[in-house]
Amino acid sequence: MTDQSPISPPPASPPATRTEALARLARFLPHAGRDYASRRNHDLPAAGHPHVSRLSPYLRHRLITEEEVLAAVLGRFSLGSAEKFVQEVCWRSYWKGWLEMRPAVWAAYRRELAEVLDGADADLRDRLEAAEAGKTGIDCFDAWAAELVATGYMHNHARMWFASIWIFTLRLPWQAGADFFLRHLLDGDPASNTLGWRWVAGLQTQGKHYLARPDNIARYTEGRFAPKGLVTDAEPLKGPAPPQRRPAPVGDRPQAGLRTGLLLTEEDLSPAFVLEALETPPVAHAALISVAGRSPRAVSGLVAGFTRDAVTDAMGRWSGRIGSPGPVTDEVETIAAWAEAEGLEQLVTAFAPVGPAAAALEALEARLARSDIALSRVMRDWDAAAWPHATHGFFRFKEHIPELVAGL
Repeated sequence: MTDQSPISPPPASPPATRTEALARLARFLPHAGRDYASRRNHDLPAAGHPHVSRLSPYLRHRLITEEEVLAAVLGRFSLGSAEKFVQEVCWRSYWKGWLEMRPAVWAAYRRELAEVLDGADADLRDRLEAAEAGKTGIDCFDAWAAELVATGYMHNHARMWFASIWIFTLRLPWQAGADFFLRHLLDGDPASNTLGWRWVAGLQTQGKHYLARPDNIARYTEGRFAPKGLVTDAEPLKGPAPPQRRPAPVGDRPQAGLRTGLLLTEEDLSPAFVLEALETPPVAHAALISVAGRSPRAVSGLVAGFTRDAVTDAMGRWSGRIGSPGPVTDEVETIAAWAEAEGLEQLVTAFAPVGPAAAALEALEARLARSDIALSRVMRDWDAAAWPHATHGFFRFKEHIPELVAGL
């Protein structure tokens, strides 16, 4: 079951620009304190919901960074007043750090997903297609599925309800649900998505799962939905305990005196910190996009378009400081050939966490080695400070939030 036919994008998509990210931050900022804490779990129509930031696609690609958002919020509110929003931003860093120290969990998910898709019988294929098409007869679930496919967005609380219904009521493989999200979410992130689905299923915190309740859905959708037939008593899924963690990565230091090119990926489109690590500016730049690596199935055209537009925006904003433009491609060989033609001795890029971009960089590094071109992955200070604290659950991680934000 490996459908690779293209998915047509919907007619409209949000602007994938830093300008739009800053505008969204400015609109949301007055609500980042107690308004957010009291209203964030309400799943309201997006156009009329000022109490969620809608910043996640921009943070996911770092058109705007965690440090910038948190600095803006804490410039207006105390940490206590904005605690819930600050924690929500930090959850993203926590999940990334947790998976970075346990990459085998991502590898297992990818392997299990392939087994599910390749081994699905006709009944499972039909049920998966009905769920993804929003044709299950469960009003809220079907509405959320349609919203996701049409817009690339789903409210955070709705994602938990949706995953719970997918796993425990529809009895579908969680890996296929995580894949559905990763193919369609504009903010689809390997760590947050995979570990969030594992948490709902009861695999991440073993024995502790999340069951969607009709009264909870009715309350937080303010009566828009009143689902019937949901399973409200189920055992958590069982699976192996998470593997022992490895040390958090530390990144590379670029070599001085080499003819250097800058490589952008969709993981980090604010490369100032990479340039600061160089003694001299890069002579050329290019971009390696890894959207297709999210899934063995076709990724939404909306996601692919948003990602490419975000990369294009970053290259345009930084063009005066990063040398002559090169290709924007998903082909490792194209990047390697460009680096050779430019006479580069070193490519520098932002460190990419576990996921498709990191896998593409590994393949690129092996290819560049044949031409004696080095690849240097520079770690962002925020990640270097935050990820080592993702050793256990989020409760332990959040004890370090005050020190993480102290210097912002």
